[in-house]
Amino acid sequence: MELVLALGIGVLTASGVWLILRPRTFQVILGLSLVSYAVNMFIYAMGRLKVDAPPIVGSGAVEASRYDDPLPQALVLTAIVISFAMTALLLVVLLASRGITGTDHVDGNDGE
Repeated sequence: MELVLALGIGVLTASGVWLILRPRTFQVILGLSLVSYAVNMFIYAMGRLKVDAPPIVGSGAVEASRYDDPLPQALVLTAIVISFAMTALLLVVLLASRGITGTDHVDGNDGE
């Protein structure tokens, strides 16, 4: 299972970097989204999620290794919200830039 997860993170990262290096603005935005998804998966995987483990440690003397760590889940949830807001802002900037310049190329050229 770790191999599948590592391959998924690698494919998302590689696809995101490839799209970031493309000349059109929309492709750059999609690339940033893919890289943020890959980072979220990486953070979630590093949290060592346990199946059927309670998320909160109760009172008393308990073994902390039996419980799930809620910090990676909270970080990923926050990152998803920030990524959504960033994508919405970039799309608005894309539309404004396309209206002003008439092109959606990152460097302002029309493929020349």
